[in-house]
Amino acid sequence: MTMPILLNGARGRMGQAIAAVAEEEGCRIVAECDIGSNPVEHLPNCGVVVDFSSHESTPDLAEECAAQGKPLVIGTTGHTPEETERIKACAEKIPMVWAGNYSIGVNLLIHLTRQAAKLLPESYHPEIVEMHHRHKKDAPSGTAENLLEAVLEGRQWEPEAALRSRSGLTGERPDQEVGVHALRGGSVVGEHTVVFAGPSERIEFSHSAGDRSIFARGALTAAKWVAGKKPGIYRMGEVLGLTDGTED
Repeated sequence: MTMPILLNGARGRMGQAIAAVAEEEGCRIVAECDIGSNPVEHLPNCGVVVDFSSHESTPDLAEECAAQGKPLVIGTTGHTPEETERIKACAEKIPMVWAGNYSIGVNLLIHLTRQAAKLLPESYHPEIVEMHHRHKKDAPSGTAENLLEAVLEGRQWEPEAALRSRSGLTGERPDQEVGVHALRGGSVVGEHTVVFAGPSERIEFSHSAGDRSIFARGALTAAKWVAGKKPGIYRMGEVLGLTDGTED
Protein backbone atom coordinates (compact mmCIF):
# COMPACT_ATOMS: atom_id res chain seq x y z
CA MET A 1 0.00 0.00 0.00
CA THR A 2 1.33 3.45 -0.94
CA MET A 3 2.00 5.76 2.01
CA PRO A 4 0.44 9.24 1.62
CA ILE A 5 3.00 11.88 2.63
CA LEU A 6 2.68 15.58 3.46
CA LEU A 7 6.06 17.08 2.55
CA ASN A 8 6.91 20.34 4.34
CA GLY A 9 9.87 22.22 2.87
CA ALA A 10 9.12 20.90 -0.61
CA ARG A 11 11.08 23.57 -2.49
CA GLY A 12 14.32 23.01 -0.59
CA ARG A 13 17.15 20.73 -1.73
CA MET A 14 15.98 17.83 0.41
CA GLY A 15 12.32 18.40 -0.38
CA GLN A 16 13.00 18.16 -4.09
CA ALA A 17 15.12 15.03 -3.58
CA ILE A 18 12.32 13.37 -1.58
CA ALA A 19 9.68 14.20 -4.18
CA ALA A 20 11.92 12.76 -6.92
CA VAL A 21 12.19 9.29 -5.33
CA ALA A 22 8.88 9.04 -3.45
CA GLU A 23 7.11 6.83 -5.98
CA GLU A 24 10.07 4.44 -6.17
CA GLU A 25 9.98 4.12 -2.38
CA GLY A 26 6.29 3.25 -2.21
CA CYS A 27 5.13 6.71 -1.13
CA ARG A 28 2.81 9.32 -2.61
CA ILE A 29 3.23 13.03 -1.96
CA VAL A 30 -0.32 14.28 -1.33
CA ALA A 31 0.76 17.84 -0.45
CA GLU A 32 3.95 19.80 -1.16
CA CYS A 33 4.14 22.71 1.30
CA ASP A 34 6.67 25.50 1.71
CA ILE A 35 6.82 29.18 2.63
CA GLY A 36 3.51 30.79 1.80
CA SER A 37 1.44 27.60 2.10
CA ASN A 38 -0.44 26.18 5.08
CA PRO A 39 0.35 22.51 5.78
CA VAL A 40 -2.38 22.28 8.45
CA GLU A 41 -5.18 22.23 5.88
CA HIS A 42 -3.61 19.17 4.22
CA LEU A 43 -3.06 17.11 7.39
CA PRO A 44 -6.32 15.13 7.15
CA ASN A 45 -5.25 13.74 3.76
CA CYS A 46 -1.86 12.34 4.79
CA GLY A 47 -0.64 9.31 6.72
CA VAL A 48 2.72 10.76 7.78
CA VAL A 49 4.26 14.26 7.74
CA VAL A 50 7.87 14.68 6.58
CA ASP A 51 9.47 17.99 7.61
CA PHE A 52 12.58 19.42 5.93
CA SER A 53 11.69 23.09 6.32
CA SER A 54 13.27 25.50 8.84
CA HIS A 55 13.84 25.25 12.56
CA GLU A 56 11.28 27.99 13.23
CA SER A 57 8.52 26.07 11.43
CA THR A 58 8.93 22.64 13.02
CA PRO A 59 7.42 23.31 16.49
CA ASP A 60 4.12 24.69 15.12
CA LEU A 61 3.87 21.80 12.67
CA ALA A 62 4.67 19.24 15.39
CA GLU A 63 1.93 20.67 17.62
CA GLU A 64 -0.60 20.46 14.78
CA CYS A 65 0.46 16.87 14.07
CA ALA A 66 0.02 16.03 17.76
CA ALA A 67 -3.45 17.58 17.76
CA GLN A 68 -4.50 15.51 14.73
CA GLY A 69 -2.60 12.32 15.58
CA LYS A 70 -0.26 12.37 12.58
CA PRO A 71 3.17 10.68 12.82
CA LEU A 72 6.08 13.00 12.03
CA VAL A 73 9.52 12.59 10.46
CA ILE A 74 11.86 15.52 11.22
CA GLY A 75 14.93 16.18 9.11
CA THR A 76 15.18 19.90 9.89
CA THR A 77 18.15 20.88 12.08
CA GLY A 78 19.31 23.92 14.05
CA HIS A 79 16.41 24.09 16.56
CA THR A 80 16.81 26.34 19.58
CA PRO A 81 16.47 24.82 23.07
CA GLU A 82 12.95 26.27 23.37
CA GLU A 83 11.93 24.86 19.97
CA THR A 84 13.40 21.50 20.91
CA GLU A 85 11.35 21.33 24.10
CA ARG A 86 8.14 22.17 22.23
CA ILE A 87 8.82 19.39 19.73
CA LYS A 88 9.69 16.87 22.44
CA ALA A 89 6.43 17.62 24.24
CA CYS A 90 4.51 16.51 21.13
CA ALA A 91 6.10 13.06 21.33
CA GLU A 92 3.82 12.32 24.27
CA LYS A 93 0.95 12.10 21.76
CA ILE A 94 2.50 10.96 18.45
CA PRO A 95 5.43 8.89 17.22
CA MET A 96 8.18 10.79 15.47
CA VAL A 97 11.50 9.93 13.88
CA TRP A 98 13.95 12.76 14.54
CA ALA A 99 17.41 12.47 13.05
CA GLY A 100 20.13 14.80 11.82
CA ASN A 101 20.88 12.46 8.94
CA TYR A 102 18.76 9.79 7.24
CA SER A 103 21.50 8.01 5.31
CA ILE A 104 21.85 4.31 6.11
CA GLY A 105 25.63 4.65 5.95
CA VAL A 106 25.73 7.62 8.32
CA ASN A 107 23.57 5.85 10.87
CA LEU A 108 25.88 2.87 10.74
CA LEU A 109 28.73 5.36 11.31
CA ILE A 110 26.94 6.69 14.39
CA HIS A 111 26.44 3.14 15.70
CA LEU A 112 30.11 2.21 15.16
CA THR A 113 31.25 5.48 16.76
CA ARG A 114 29.24 4.73 19.89
CA GLN A 115 30.71 1.23 20.09
CA ALA A 116 34.28 2.46 19.53
CA ALA A 117 33.89 5.16 22.19
CA LYS A 118 32.66 2.51 24.62
CA LEU A 119 35.43 0.00 23.90
CA LEU A 120 38.50 2.22 23.46
CA PRO A 121 40.33 3.62 26.51
CA GLU A 122 40.30 7.37 27.20
CA SER A 123 43.82 7.66 25.82
CA TYR A 124 42.19 7.35 22.36
CA HIS A 125 41.11 10.95 21.88
CA PRO A 126 37.92 11.52 19.84
CA GLU A 127 37.64 14.32 17.27
CA ILE A 128 34.77 14.95 14.83
CA VAL A 129 35.18 16.80 11.51
CA GLU A 130 32.34 17.63 9.10
CA MET A 131 32.21 19.51 5.79
CA HIS A 132 29.18 20.80 3.86
CA HIS A 133 28.36 23.11 0.97
CA ARG A 134 28.65 26.88 1.36
CA HIS A 135 24.87 27.36 1.64
CA LYS A 136 24.40 25.34 4.84
CA LYS A 137 23.20 27.71 7.56
CA ASP A 138 23.85 25.81 10.81
CA ALA A 139 27.07 24.46 12.31
CA PRO A 140 28.04 21.93 13.45
CA SER A 141 25.77 19.81 11.29
CA GLY A 142 22.98 17.76 12.82
CA THR A 143 24.96 14.64 11.95
CA ALA A 144 28.05 15.95 13.75
CA GLU A 145 25.87 16.57 16.81
CA ASN A 146 24.55 12.98 16.55
CA LEU A 147 28.14 11.71 16.37
CA LEU A 148 29.02 13.83 19.39
CA GLU A 149 26.10 12.31 21.30
CA ALA A 150 27.35 8.85 20.32
CA VAL A 151 30.82 9.57 21.72
CA LEU A 152 29.43 11.06 24.94
CA GLU A 153 27.11 8.08 25.41
CA GLY A 154 29.84 5.55 24.69
CA ARG A 155 32.27 7.23 27.08
CA GLN A 156 29.56 8.13 29.62
CA TRP A 157 30.79 11.73 29.62
CA GLU A 158 28.85 14.88 30.42
CA PRO A 159 27.98 17.39 27.64
CA GLU A 160 30.67 19.73 28.99
CA ALA A 161 33.28 17.45 27.38
CA ALA A 162 32.30 18.81 23.95
CA LEU A 163 34.56 21.48 22.46
CA ARG A 164 33.21 23.04 19.27
CA SER A 165 36.41 24.13 17.51
CA ARG A 166 39.57 25.59 19.06
CA SER A 167 41.22 28.99 18.96
CA GLY A 168 44.15 30.69 20.64
CA LEU A 169 46.35 29.26 23.37
CA THR A 170 44.22 26.29 24.38
CA GLY A 171 46.76 24.42 26.47
CA GLU A 172 47.29 20.66 26.49
CA ARG A 173 44.36 18.55 25.33
CA PRO A 174 42.68 16.68 28.23
CA ASP A 175 41.61 13.05 27.83
CA GLN A 176 37.93 13.84 28.50
CA GLU A 177 37.28 16.10 25.52
CA VAL A 178 35.57 15.77 22.14
CA GLY A 179 36.59 18.27 19.49
CA VAL A 180 33.91 19.11 16.89
CA HIS A 181 34.93 21.04 13.76
CA ALA A 182 32.81 22.41 10.89
CA LEU A 183 34.14 23.16 7.40
CA ARG A 184 32.11 24.97 4.72
CA GLY A 185 32.68 25.48 1.01
CA GLY A 186 31.82 24.60 -2.56
CA SER A 187 29.09 22.08 -3.30
CA VAL A 188 29.98 19.33 -0.81
CA VAL A 189 26.84 17.30 -0.05
CA GLY A 190 28.15 16.03 3.27
CA GLU A 191 31.32 14.51 4.71
CA HIS A 192 31.86 13.29 8.28
CA THR A 193 34.92 11.77 9.93
CA VAL A 194 35.36 10.55 13.50
CA VAL A 195 38.96 10.18 14.66
CA PHE A 196 40.14 8.25 17.72
CA ALA A 197 43.78 9.29 18.10
CA GLY A 198 45.60 6.86 20.37
CA PRO A 199 49.14 6.85 21.81
CA SER A 200 50.67 5.05 18.81
CA GLU A 201 47.83 4.63 16.33
CA ARG A 202 44.82 6.44 14.89
CA ILE A 203 41.42 4.94 14.06
CA GLU A 204 39.13 6.79 11.66
CA PHE A 205 35.51 6.24 10.61
CA SER A 206 34.38 8.25 7.58
CA HIS A 207 31.30 8.73 5.43
CA SER A 208 31.00 10.77 2.24
CA ALA A 209 27.65 11.50 0.58
CA GLY A 210 27.65 11.71 -3.21
CA ASP A 211 23.97 12.48 -3.75
CA ARG A 212 21.03 13.72 -1.65
CA SER A 213 18.91 10.79 -2.76
CA ILE A 214 20.49 8.65 -0.01
CA PHE A 215 18.97 10.97 2.61
CA ALA A 216 15.66 11.16 0.76
CA ARG A 217 15.28 7.37 0.59
CA GLY A 218 16.17 7.06 4.27
CA ALA A 219 13.58 9.67 5.26
CA LEU A 220 10.87 7.85 3.31
CA THR A 221 11.93 4.55 4.89
CA ALA A 222 11.47 6.25 8.26
CA ALA A 223 8.05 7.57 7.21
CA LYS A 224 6.80 4.09 6.32
CA TRP A 225 8.29 2.62 9.51
CA VAL A 226 6.91 5.18 12.00
CA ALA A 227 3.26 4.81 10.97
CA GLY A 228 1.46 2.87 13.69
CA LYS A 229 4.25 3.11 16.27
CA LYS A 230 3.66 4.15 19.87
CA PRO A 231 4.21 7.83 20.79
CA GLY A 232 7.83 8.75 21.39
CA ILE A 233 10.97 10.01 19.70
CA TYR A 234 12.70 7.41 17.57
CA ARG A 235 16.10 7.60 15.88
CA MET A 236 17.23 6.01 12.65
CA GLY A 237 19.00 3.38 14.71
CA GLU A 238 15.59 1.99 15.64
CA VAL A 239 14.34 2.27 12.05
CA LEU A 240 17.32 0.27 10.78
CA GLY A 241 17.32 -2.24 13.64
CA LEU A 242 20.67 -1.09 15.06
CA THR A 243 19.19 -0.21 18.46
CA ASP A 244 15.94 -0.86 20.33
CA GLY A 245 13.41 1.40 22.01
CA THR A 246 12.74 5.11 21.97
CA GLU A 247 14.64 8.07 23.34
CA ASP A 248 14.05 8.94 26.99
